[in-house]
Amino acid sequence: MLAGIVIAAFCRVPLASFLNRHYFLVGRPQPDARALLISSFLNIFIWVIFMVTGKLAADRYRLQQYVDRVEKEKSKTELDFLNAQFNPHFLFNSINSIYGHIDKQNATARNMLLTFSEMLRYQLYECNTETIDIDKEIGYLRNYVIMQKARKEDSLVVELYVGEGVKGFSIAPLMFIAFVENAFKYVGNLEEKENKVVICFERAGDTLRFRCSNTRERIYADGIRDKGIGISNARRRMALLYPGKHALQIADEEDRYEILINIQLS
Repeated sequence: MLAGIVIAAFCRVPLASFLNRHYFLVGRPQPDARALLISSFLNIFIWVIFMVTGKLAADRYRLQQYVDRVEKEKSKTELDFLNAQFNPHFLFNSINSIYGHIDKQNATARNMLLTFSEMLRYQLYECNTETIDIDKEIGYLRNYVIMQKARKEDSLVVELYVGEGVKGFSIAPLMFIAFVENAFKYVGNLEEKENKVVICFERAGDTLRFRCSNTRERIYADGIRDKGIGISNARRRMALLYPGKHALQIADEEDRYEILINIQLS
């Protein structure tokens, strides 16, 4: 910056000399070049200081506004999270009580309740970190699939494939559940053809590949990518957590809907 001021002062000397001779100091003694250089340097230096100070003050003001806004959003998020966890101990005790009152002959209902309890425990106690082991995340999805298969018709075919290389790394928790929920929500229920949900995890080098597809009926052929907030939130969260390190593709066809996601792990 100082070098720039010196160069500008040198450039100002001939201009100041010309203006003094023809406008400001006509017929009067002219200051020498040294005096003009010093005057120019001081003049430019003072203006630069004022401009830099003003710029810094404006930037600081904008930064403080941004920090205040982020703090308010953070506080609201934390409050919402705490409100959501109203009383997990009471909830688990209630689940245990309900489990104890279910007839032992009703193995399906008892197993569903245990699966739900495990899913809830995962969400409340293990998802409070930035990343989680991929095995636990897939375990959570397996439990969700079990719940949905028990709830849906017997005609629904569900395939969950996990490649051998999908292990030994961490991922942001609950990253894929919205897409899986979407698949079960919109999967077809046709008698004349197969109704199917396919969930696939594979790893290629440092890239995790996730694919989730479902058959569907034509009544949903107008597109389901923008229905509900789950998918939108998942896409936004992925953009925040993996900026420049993820790719999401959607195959939106008449009788099939498919999500393809690549996440760079390092």
